[in-house]
Amino acid sequence: MNINSEHNAELDYFIEKFGASLNHEAIIKEDILRLGVSFGEVSPEKNFSGKSYFIFSFNVDNDGDVINKKYPEEISIENGPYNLKRTIISVRINKTSPYIIRSDGNSEEYKLYLNDIFMGDVYFSPEKSYMLKKTSSGKSVRDVAPTIEWGYLIYLAVFRMCQYFENQTECAFCDMNSNYLNQKKANKNYSAVKLVEDVLDSLSIIESSDDSEAGAYTLTGGSIIDEIKFKGDTEIDFYVRFLEAIEEKFRGKWISKVVVQAHTQKNLKRLKTAGAYIYHTNFEVWDKNLFENICPGKSKFIGRDEWVKRIVDAVSVFGEYKVIPNFVAGIELSKPFGFNNIDDAVNSTAEGLEFFMSNNVIPRYTTWCPEKTSKLGKLGNSSAPLEYYVKLLLKWHELHYKHNLPIPEGYGAAGAGKAEFSVSAFMDAFKVETT
Repeated sequence: MNINSEHNAELDYFIEKFGASLNHEAIIKEDILRLGVSFGEVSPEKNFSGKSYFIFSFNVDNDGDVINKKYPEEISIENGPYNLKRTIISVRINKTSPYIIRSDGNSEEYKLYLNDIFMGDVYFSPEKSYMLKKTSSGKSVRDVAPTIEWGYLIYLAVFRMCQYFENQTECAFCDMNSNYLNQKKANKNYSAVKLVEDVLDSLSIIESSDDSEAGAYTLTGGSIIDEIKFKGDTEIDFYVRFLEAIEEKFRGKWISKVVVQAHTQKNLKRLKTAGAYIYHTNFEVWDKNLFENICPGKSKFIGRDEWVKRIVDAVSVFGEYKVIPNFVAGIELSKPFGFNNIDDAVNSTAEGLEFFMSNNVIPRYTTWCPEKTSKLGKLGNSSAPLEYYVKLLLKWHELHYKHNLPIPEGYGAAGAGKAEFSVSAFMDAFKVETT
Protein backbone atom coordinates (compact mmCIF):
# COMPACT_ATOMS: atom_id res chain seq x y z
CA MET A 1 0.00 0.00 0.00
CA ASN A 2 1.21 3.49 -0.80
CA ILE A 3 1.95 5.13 2.54
CA ASN A 4 2.37 8.87 2.81
CA SER A 5 2.31 9.52 6.53
CA GLU A 6 3.83 8.19 9.71
CA HIS A 7 0.46 7.25 11.16
CA ASN A 8 -0.64 5.33 8.11
CA ALA A 9 2.62 3.39 8.33
CA GLU A 10 2.03 2.68 12.03
CA LEU A 11 -1.46 1.34 11.36
CA ASP A 12 -0.15 -0.89 8.57
CA TYR A 13 2.58 -2.17 10.89
CA PHE A 14 0.10 -3.35 13.54
CA ILE A 15 -2.24 -4.87 10.99
CA GLU A 16 0.60 -6.80 9.38
CA LYS A 17 2.10 -7.89 12.71
CA PHE A 18 -1.10 -8.88 14.51
CA GLY A 19 -3.50 -9.49 11.63
CA ALA A 20 -3.39 -13.25 12.15
CA SER A 21 -4.68 -12.84 15.71
CA LEU A 22 -6.89 -9.77 15.40
CA ASN A 23 -9.15 -8.86 12.52
CA HIS A 24 -8.51 -5.60 10.67
CA GLU A 25 -11.85 -4.24 11.80
CA ALA A 26 -10.95 -4.42 15.50
CA ILE A 27 -7.55 -2.78 15.07
CA ILE A 28 -8.85 0.07 12.91
CA LYS A 29 -11.85 0.59 15.18
CA GLU A 30 -9.61 1.04 18.23
CA ASP A 31 -7.48 3.52 16.34
CA ILE A 32 -10.48 5.60 15.33
CA LEU A 33 -11.96 5.50 18.83
CA ARG A 34 -8.75 6.62 20.49
CA LEU A 35 -8.14 9.47 18.00
CA GLY A 36 -11.70 10.52 17.22
CA VAL A 37 -12.81 11.83 13.85
CA SER A 38 -13.02 15.20 12.16
CA PHE A 39 -15.73 16.13 9.69
CA GLY A 40 -16.05 18.17 6.61
CA GLU A 41 -19.46 19.76 6.16
CA VAL A 42 -22.38 17.45 6.88
CA SER A 43 -25.42 18.05 4.71
CA PRO A 44 -28.28 19.39 6.87
CA GLU A 45 -30.68 17.48 4.62
CA LYS A 46 -29.09 14.12 5.38
CA ASN A 47 -31.30 11.95 7.55
CA PHE A 48 -29.38 10.37 10.43
CA SER A 49 -29.52 9.94 14.18
CA GLY A 50 -27.53 12.75 15.76
CA LYS A 51 -25.44 12.64 18.92
CA SER A 52 -27.79 12.69 21.89
CA TYR A 53 -25.07 13.35 24.49
CA PHE A 54 -26.87 10.79 26.63
CA ILE A 55 -24.46 10.93 29.60
CA PHE A 56 -20.90 11.90 28.57
CA SER A 57 -19.80 14.06 25.67
CA PHE A 58 -17.53 11.39 24.15
CA ASN A 59 -15.84 14.26 22.32
CA VAL A 60 -12.25 15.41 22.45
CA ASP A 61 -13.40 18.88 21.36
CA ASN A 62 -16.45 20.25 23.12
CA ASP A 63 -16.70 23.95 22.27
CA GLY A 64 -19.85 25.66 21.08
CA ASP A 65 -18.92 25.10 17.46
CA VAL A 66 -19.10 21.35 18.08
CA ILE A 67 -22.05 21.22 20.48
CA ASN A 68 -24.31 23.28 18.24
CA LYS A 69 -23.69 21.18 15.13
CA LYS A 70 -25.39 17.93 14.31
CA TYR A 71 -23.06 14.96 14.06
CA PRO A 72 -24.06 11.29 13.84
CA GLU A 73 -24.23 9.27 17.05
CA GLU A 74 -22.29 6.51 15.33
CA ILE A 75 -20.85 5.66 11.97
CA SER A 76 -20.20 2.40 10.21
CA ILE A 77 -17.34 1.92 7.80
CA GLU A 78 -17.07 -0.71 5.08
CA ASN A 79 -14.91 -1.75 2.14
CA GLY A 80 -11.80 0.31 1.40
CA PRO A 81 -8.24 -1.01 0.98
CA TYR A 82 -8.64 -3.38 3.95
CA ASN A 83 -11.93 -4.77 2.61
CA LEU A 84 -13.61 -3.98 5.91
CA LYS A 85 -16.80 -5.68 6.98
CA ARG A 86 -19.34 -3.33 8.52
CA THR A 87 -17.72 -1.78 11.59
CA ILE A 88 -19.84 0.36 13.94
CA ILE A 89 -17.97 3.11 15.77
CA SER A 90 -19.04 5.73 18.30
CA VAL A 91 -18.44 9.25 16.96
CA ARG A 92 -15.92 11.27 18.97
CA ILE A 93 -15.29 14.72 17.56
CA ASN A 94 -11.63 15.72 17.38
CA LYS A 95 -10.93 18.59 15.00
CA THR A 96 -7.27 17.61 14.65
CA SER A 97 -7.82 13.88 14.12
CA PRO A 98 -6.05 12.35 11.12
CA TYR A 99 -9.30 10.44 10.49
CA ILE A 100 -11.44 12.70 8.32
CA ILE A 101 -14.98 12.13 7.06
CA ARG A 102 -16.00 14.08 3.98
CA SER A 103 -18.55 13.90 1.23
CA ASP A 104 -16.29 14.67 -1.73
CA GLY A 105 -19.01 16.86 -3.20
CA ASN A 106 -21.79 14.28 -2.93
CA SER A 107 -23.93 15.12 0.08
CA GLU A 108 -25.47 11.63 0.12
CA GLU A 109 -22.22 9.66 0.20
CA TYR A 110 -19.46 10.00 2.79
CA LYS A 111 -16.01 8.46 2.93
CA LEU A 112 -13.36 8.05 5.62
CA TYR A 113 -9.76 9.09 5.03
CA LEU A 114 -6.67 8.60 7.17
CA ASN A 115 -4.82 11.71 6.15
CA ASP A 116 -5.13 11.38 2.35
CA ILE A 117 -5.61 7.61 2.21
CA PHE A 118 -9.13 6.35 1.54
CA MET A 119 -10.15 3.96 4.32
CA GLY A 120 -13.75 3.06 3.56
CA ASP A 121 -17.30 4.05 2.81
CA VAL A 122 -19.10 5.73 5.70
CA TYR A 123 -22.72 5.35 6.77
CA PHE A 124 -24.35 7.39 9.54
CA SER A 125 -26.44 5.89 12.34
CA PRO A 126 -29.99 5.63 11.01
CA GLU A 127 -32.75 7.86 12.31
CA LYS A 128 -35.43 5.69 13.89
CA SER A 129 -39.05 6.83 13.68
CA TYR A 130 -39.51 6.70 17.45
CA MET A 131 -36.65 9.14 18.08
CA LEU A 132 -38.77 11.94 16.57
CA LYS A 133 -41.80 11.34 18.81
CA LYS A 134 -42.64 12.87 22.17
CA THR A 135 -43.95 11.61 25.49
CA SER A 136 -47.27 12.81 26.90
CA SER A 137 -45.37 15.49 28.84
CA GLY A 138 -43.73 16.77 25.65
CA LYS A 139 -40.28 15.25 26.18
CA SER A 140 -38.39 13.96 23.15
CA VAL A 141 -37.83 10.20 23.02
CA ARG A 142 -34.32 10.97 21.74
CA ASP A 143 -33.65 12.83 24.99
CA VAL A 144 -35.33 10.39 27.39
CA ALA A 145 -34.48 7.03 25.82
CA PRO A 146 -32.00 7.33 22.96
CA THR A 147 -30.85 4.17 21.26
CA ILE A 148 -27.20 3.55 20.49
CA GLU A 149 -25.20 0.63 19.10
CA TRP A 150 -27.08 1.02 15.80
CA GLY A 151 -30.40 0.73 17.61
CA TYR A 152 -29.59 -2.34 19.73
CA LEU A 153 -29.31 -0.61 23.13
CA ILE A 154 -31.80 1.75 24.79
CA TYR A 155 -29.77 4.05 27.02
CA LEU A 156 -31.67 5.28 30.07
CA ALA A 157 -29.42 7.76 31.89
CA VAL A 158 -32.00 8.85 34.44
CA PHE A 159 -29.61 11.02 36.50
CA ARG A 160 -27.20 12.89 34.24
CA MET A 161 -24.95 14.33 36.90
CA CYS A 162 -22.68 12.71 39.49
CA GLN A 163 -22.46 13.83 43.10
CA TYR A 164 -18.76 13.04 43.29
CA PHE A 165 -18.25 16.34 41.46
CA GLU A 166 -19.75 18.27 44.38
CA ASN A 167 -16.66 17.76 46.54
CA GLN A 168 -14.25 17.53 43.61
CA THR A 169 -13.76 13.79 43.96
CA GLU A 170 -15.07 12.88 40.51
CA CYS A 171 -13.21 10.35 38.39
CA ALA A 172 -10.45 12.23 36.61
CA PHE A 173 -11.41 11.02 33.12
CA CYS A 174 -15.13 11.88 33.49
CA ASP A 175 -16.91 14.88 31.96
CA MET A 176 -20.45 13.98 33.03
CA ASN A 177 -21.28 17.21 34.88
CA SER A 178 -19.62 19.52 32.37
CA ASN A 179 -21.42 17.66 29.59
CA TYR A 180 -24.71 18.28 31.41
CA LEU A 181 -23.97 21.99 31.79
CA ASN A 182 -22.93 22.35 28.15
CA GLN A 183 -25.99 20.50 26.89
CA LYS A 184 -28.28 22.50 29.15
CA LYS A 185 -27.01 25.69 27.52
CA ALA A 186 -27.67 24.28 24.07
CA ASN A 187 -30.98 22.57 24.89
CA LYS A 188 -33.20 23.95 27.64
CA ASN A 189 -35.14 20.68 27.74
CA TYR A 190 -32.02 18.67 28.66
CA SER A 191 -32.80 17.61 32.25
CA ALA A 192 -30.60 16.26 35.01
CA VAL A 193 -33.22 13.94 36.53
CA LYS A 194 -35.75 12.12 34.36
CA LEU A 195 -39.25 11.11 35.39
CA VAL A 196 -40.42 7.51 35.56
CA GLU A 197 -43.50 8.47 33.55
CA ASP A 198 -41.41 9.88 30.70
CA VAL A 199 -39.25 6.77 30.62
CA LEU A 200 -42.30 4.49 30.46
CA ASP A 201 -43.90 6.63 27.74
CA SER A 202 -40.70 6.53 25.69
CA LEU A 203 -40.34 2.78 26.05
CA SER A 204 -43.97 2.30 24.98
CA ILE A 205 -43.29 4.35 21.85
CA ILE A 206 -40.17 2.31 21.09
CA GLU A 207 -41.94 -1.00 21.74
CA SER A 208 -44.73 -0.17 19.29
CA SER A 209 -42.44 1.13 16.52
CA ASP A 210 -41.98 -1.04 13.45
CA ASP A 211 -38.34 0.01 13.05
CA SER A 212 -37.20 -0.76 16.59
CA GLU A 213 -34.43 -3.37 16.82
CA ALA A 214 -33.64 -2.87 20.49
CA GLY A 215 -32.52 -5.95 22.37
CA ALA A 216 -31.44 -4.48 25.70
CA TYR A 217 -31.62 -1.39 27.87
CA THR A 218 -29.14 0.14 30.26
CA LEU A 219 -30.46 1.91 33.35
CA THR A 220 -27.81 4.19 34.76
CA GLY A 221 -26.75 7.63 35.88
CA GLY A 222 -24.39 9.41 38.22
CA SER A 223 -23.51 8.28 41.71
CA ILE A 224 -25.80 9.41 44.54
CA ILE A 225 -24.15 9.96 47.89
CA ASP A 226 -26.27 12.83 49.28
CA GLU A 227 -29.68 11.37 50.05
CA ILE A 228 -31.10 14.71 51.22
CA LYS A 229 -31.04 16.03 47.65
CA PHE A 230 -33.10 13.01 46.59
CA LYS A 231 -35.80 13.43 49.25
CA GLY A 232 -34.24 10.75 51.42
CA ASP A 233 -33.80 8.23 48.62
CA THR A 234 -30.58 6.26 48.53
CA GLU A 235 -28.98 5.43 45.19
CA ILE A 236 -30.64 2.01 45.30
CA ASP A 237 -34.03 3.52 46.16
CA PHE A 238 -33.77 5.88 43.19
CA TYR A 239 -32.78 3.33 40.57
CA VAL A 240 -35.03 0.54 41.89
CA ARG A 241 -38.03 2.83 41.42
CA PHE A 242 -37.30 3.06 37.68
CA LEU A 243 -36.39 -0.60 37.37
CA GLU A 244 -39.57 -1.85 39.05
CA ALA A 245 -41.77 0.33 36.87
CA ILE A 246 -40.03 -0.73 33.65
CA GLU A 247 -40.03 -4.42 34.45
CA GLU A 248 -43.63 -4.40 35.64
CA LYS A 249 -44.73 -3.03 32.26
CA PHE A 250 -42.20 -4.59 29.89
CA ARG A 251 -40.84 -7.67 31.65
CA GLY A 252 -38.97 -9.92 29.24
CA LYS A 253 -39.10 -7.44 26.36
CA TRP A 254 -35.44 -6.40 26.63
CA ILE A 255 -32.35 -7.59 28.50
CA SER A 256 -32.06 -5.33 31.55
CA LYS A 257 -28.66 -3.95 32.53
CA VAL A 258 -28.09 -1.69 35.54
CA VAL A 259 -25.01 0.47 36.03
CA VAL A 260 -24.56 1.82 39.57
CA GLN A 261 -21.87 1.91 42.24
CA ALA A 262 -20.53 -1.21 43.92
CA HIS A 263 -23.16 -2.18 46.48
CA THR A 264 -23.58 -4.68 49.29
CA GLN A 265 -25.33 -7.96 48.65
CA LYS A 266 -28.42 -6.67 50.46
CA ASN A 267 -28.73 -3.81 47.99
CA LEU A 268 -27.87 -6.00 45.02
CA LYS A 269 -30.68 -8.38 45.96
CA ARG A 270 -33.05 -5.42 45.77
CA LEU A 271 -31.86 -4.73 42.22
CA LYS A 272 -32.19 -8.37 41.27
CA THR A 273 -35.69 -8.64 42.74
CA ALA A 274 -36.72 -5.47 40.89
CA GLY A 275 -35.72 -7.08 37.59
CA ALA A 276 -32.04 -6.41 36.92
CA TYR A 277 -30.57 -9.18 34.79
CA ILE A 278 -27.02 -7.90 34.32
CA TYR A 279 -25.14 -5.88 36.93
CA HIS A 280 -22.49 -3.42 35.84
CA THR A 281 -20.32 -1.44 38.16
CA ASN A 282 -17.64 0.72 36.64
CA PHE A 283 -14.37 -0.26 38.27
CA GLU A 284 -12.35 1.88 35.82
CA VAL A 285 -8.71 0.94 36.56
CA TRP A 286 -7.05 -1.99 38.33
CA ASP A 287 -3.83 -0.60 39.84
CA LYS A 288 -4.40 0.41 43.46
CA ASN A 289 -2.44 3.66 43.25
CA LEU A 290 -4.15 4.67 40.01
CA PHE A 291 -7.57 3.83 41.40
CA GLU A 292 -7.01 6.04 44.41
CA ASN A 293 -5.71 8.96 42.35
CA ILE A 294 -7.95 8.74 39.30
CA CYS A 295 -11.12 7.67 41.15
CA PRO A 296 -10.87 9.61 44.46
CA GLY A 297 -14.62 9.56 45.14
CA LYS A 298 -14.90 5.82 44.68
CA SER A 299 -11.82 5.39 46.85
CA LYS A 300 -13.20 7.67 49.56
CA PHE A 301 -16.79 6.50 49.79
CA ILE A 302 -16.36 2.77 49.14
CA GLY A 303 -12.67 1.96 48.74
CA ARG A 304 -10.81 0.04 46.10
CA ASP A 305 -10.57 -3.31 47.92
CA GLU A 306 -14.21 -3.17 48.98
CA TRP A 307 -15.21 -2.34 45.39
CA VAL A 308 -13.39 -5.46 44.19
CA LYS A 309 -14.98 -7.60 46.91
CA ARG A 310 -18.48 -6.38 46.07
CA ILE A 311 -18.01 -7.17 42.38
CA VAL A 312 -17.08 -10.76 43.18
CA ASP A 313 -19.85 -11.06 45.79
CA ALA A 314 -22.37 -9.93 43.16
CA VAL A 315 -21.93 -13.22 41.29
CA SER A 316 -23.82 -15.05 44.03
CA VAL A 317 -26.75 -12.66 43.48
CA PHE A 318 -26.88 -12.32 39.69
CA GLY A 319 -25.21 -15.57 38.67
CA GLU A 320 -22.09 -16.45 36.74
CA TYR A 321 -21.24 -14.18 33.79
CA LYS A 322 -23.99 -11.68 34.69
CA VAL A 323 -21.61 -9.32 36.50
CA ILE A 324 -19.75 -7.12 34.01
CA PRO A 325 -17.58 -4.31 35.45
CA ASN A 326 -16.15 -1.73 33.09
CA PHE A 327 -12.55 -0.54 32.68
CA VAL A 328 -11.68 2.75 30.98
CA ALA A 329 -8.85 1.43 28.86
CA GLY A 330 -6.00 3.83 28.33
CA ILE A 331 -6.10 5.86 31.54
CA GLU A 332 -3.36 3.58 32.86
CA LEU A 333 -0.99 5.66 30.73
CA SER A 334 -2.41 9.07 31.64
CA LYS A 335 -0.34 11.74 33.33
CA PRO A 336 0.62 12.45 36.05
CA PHE A 337 -0.12 9.12 37.78
CA GLY A 338 0.01 6.55 34.99
CA PHE A 339 2.60 4.00 33.93
CA ASN A 340 5.59 5.09 31.88
CA ASN A 341 5.47 2.25 29.38
CA ILE A 342 2.83 0.31 27.51
CA ASP A 343 3.68 -3.20 28.69
CA ASP A 344 3.43 -2.21 32.35
CA ALA A 345 0.01 -0.69 31.70
CA VAL A 346 -1.26 -3.78 29.85
CA ASN A 347 0.18 -6.15 32.44
CA SER A 348 -1.53 -4.24 35.25
CA THR A 349 -4.93 -4.40 33.59
CA ALA A 350 -4.33 -8.04 32.66
CA GLU A 351 -3.89 -8.78 36.37
CA GLY A 352 -7.36 -7.37 36.98
CA LEU A 353 -8.84 -9.22 34.02
CA GLU A 354 -7.33 -12.48 35.26
CA PHE A 355 -8.70 -11.95 38.75
CA PHE A 356 -12.23 -11.16 37.64
CA MET A 357 -12.44 -13.77 34.89
CA SER A 358 -11.19 -16.47 37.29
CA ASN A 359 -14.21 -15.57 39.46
CA ASN A 360 -16.72 -15.91 36.60
CA VAL A 361 -16.96 -12.15 36.15
CA ILE A 362 -16.64 -10.84 32.59
CA PRO A 363 -15.08 -7.36 32.63
CA ARG A 364 -15.50 -5.21 29.54
CA TYR A 365 -13.81 -1.99 28.59
CA THR A 366 -14.48 1.37 27.00
CA THR A 367 -11.74 2.95 24.89
CA TRP A 368 -10.76 6.14 26.69
CA CYS A 369 -11.78 9.41 25.08
CA PRO A 370 -9.71 12.24 26.65
CA GLU A 371 -12.48 14.85 26.85
CA LYS A 372 -10.99 18.31 27.33
CA THR A 373 -13.34 19.31 30.16
CA SER A 374 -12.37 16.33 32.34
CA LYS A 375 -9.52 16.61 34.85
CA LEU A 376 -7.23 14.48 32.70
CA GLY A 377 -8.22 16.48 29.65
CA LYS A 378 -7.41 19.77 31.37
CA LEU A 379 -3.96 18.35 32.16
CA GLY A 380 -3.35 18.01 28.43
CA ASN A 381 -3.60 14.23 28.19
CA SER A 382 -4.02 12.66 24.80
CA SER A 383 -5.10 9.16 23.87
CA ALA A 384 -3.12 6.02 24.67
CA PRO A 385 -1.05 4.56 21.80
CA LEU A 386 -2.51 2.07 19.34
CA GLU A 387 0.05 -0.50 20.53
CA TYR A 388 -1.59 -0.47 23.97
CA TYR A 389 -5.04 -1.21 22.56
CA VAL A 390 -3.80 -3.97 20.28
CA LYS A 391 -2.02 -5.69 23.17
CA LEU A 392 -5.02 -5.23 25.45
CA LEU A 393 -7.36 -6.79 22.90
CA LEU A 394 -5.05 -9.76 22.56
CA LYS A 395 -4.78 -10.19 26.33
CA TRP A 396 -8.52 -9.82 26.92
CA HIS A 397 -9.36 -12.54 24.43
CA GLU A 398 -6.50 -14.78 25.57
CA LEU A 399 -7.85 -14.71 29.13
CA HIS A 400 -11.46 -15.03 28.02
CA TYR A 401 -10.51 -18.21 26.11
CA LYS A 402 -8.35 -19.50 28.97
CA HIS A 403 -11.27 -19.34 31.41
CA ASN A 404 -13.74 -20.72 28.85
CA LEU A 405 -16.16 -17.83 29.31
CA PRO A 406 -19.21 -17.20 27.12
CA ILE A 407 -19.71 -14.15 24.94
CA PRO A 408 -21.27 -11.62 27.35
CA GLU A 409 -25.00 -11.09 27.08
CA GLY A 410 -26.53 -7.69 26.47
CA TYR A 411 -24.00 -6.51 23.91
CA GLY A 412 -25.60 -7.74 20.74
CA ALA A 413 -23.78 -9.75 18.12
CA ALA A 414 -20.06 -10.53 18.21
CA GLY A 415 -17.40 -10.74 15.53
CA ALA A 416 -16.20 -8.68 12.59
CA GLY A 417 -19.09 -7.42 10.51
CA LYS A 418 -21.61 -8.27 13.22
CA ALA A 419 -20.65 -6.37 16.36
CA GLU A 420 -22.86 -3.44 17.39
CA PHE A 421 -21.06 -2.39 20.59
CA SER A 422 -19.54 0.92 19.55
CA VAL A 423 -17.21 2.23 22.29
CA SER A 424 -14.50 -0.43 22.10
CA ALA A 425 -13.58 -3.32 19.81
CA PHE A 426 -13.71 -6.17 22.32
CA MET A 427 -16.89 -7.50 20.69
CA ASP A 428 -15.56 -7.08 17.16
CA ALA A 429 -12.46 -9.12 18.00
CA PHE A 430 -14.34 -12.34 18.71
CA LYS A 431 -13.59 -15.00 16.13
CA VAL A 432 -17.13 -15.72 15.06
CA GLU A 433 -18.09 -16.92 11.60
CA THR A 434 -20.01 -14.31 9.61
CA THR A 435 -22.63 -15.02 7.02
